[in-house]
Amino acid sequence: MSSQQLPGGGMSNYSGYTKLCKGLAVVLAGGHIVVQIFPSAVSYLALIPAKTIPFAWNLVTAGYVEQSIPGVFISIIGLLFIGKLLEPIWGSREFLKFIFVVNFLTSVCVFVTAISLYYITTQEIYLYMPISGFQGVLSGFLVGIKQIIPDQELSLLKIKAKWLPSIALLLAVVVSFFTTDSAAHLPTVIFGTYIGWIYLRYWQRKSETKLKGDPSDEFSFSSFFPEPLRPVIDPVATIFERLLCGRRSESSDESRGYTLGGSVLPSSDPIEASRRRERGARALEERLAAESLTAPGMSDETKRDAAENV
Repeated sequence: MSSQQLPGGGMSNYSGYTKLCKGLAVVLAGGHIVVQIFPSAVSYLALIPAKTIPFAWNLVTAGYVEQSIPGVFISIIGLLFIGKLLEPIWGSREFLKFIFVVNFLTSVCVFVTAISLYYITTQEIYLYMPISGFQGVLSGFLVGIKQIIPDQELSLLKIKAKWLPSIALLLAVVVSFFTTDSAAHLPTVIFGTYIGWIYLRYWQRKSETKLKGDPSDEFSFSSFFPEPLRPVIDPVATIFERLLCGRRSESSDESRGYTLGGSVLPSSDPIEASRRRERGARALEERLAAESLTAPGMSDETKRDAAENV
């Protein structure tokens, strides 16, 4: 697929947000307001490992509670703009399912990590630090962008979309050296990225093929790393895939099939995965074009019809 550029400027970039994204944005804003008015609510809504049992619901609620103004601002903007790209292609139900799964499993991984760090270091800060925020899901969204429009170039940054998750992880690691609360954010970004990849790689069901996941080489774990590091990453990634997923894609040999979700996929599936990405890019272009032609006075019903046709 040839390199393309994301459209820049224009009122279409600031309109066309889906109802689901707007609703989730209200939830994020509401969660921030609640913890500002009632600071004690953090103890019940944020992920505090020492209190997760019996307050197990914080494995879900923590992802929707932003404790800082910059955090809630970044989360809402990221949700609206990235959701505008992903939801029309995935569908509202799949989009919401992705958010729930990534948020919940990221919280579980962060909880296990915090408990492990406490037993290793015996520092109680890992047990009582309130961890919350939407950054885990946002990191998973970037993996979705990498999958759907990997070769699309960001006009401002002059980089391809496939490198967004890797750059976000690198920035999170760098920032962690200069902040005192890195333990509250860095694991969330790391696990959000990894769970997002696991979900899209193995679990997401494709309606057009009735199969799960994306076994293509372009979406392998080593594709998050620069080319010189991939020979080192691939063997390690294979071990983790076998341990965590119980299966791996046999992408190194064209004569062998892909074992995925208990089904043997033919060797032509990477081609189908590439076609899915091309269709996703075309759907995005058509949707943005339709928005640019939408008159300001057009009814909401007509706009919905145009989006559904895309």
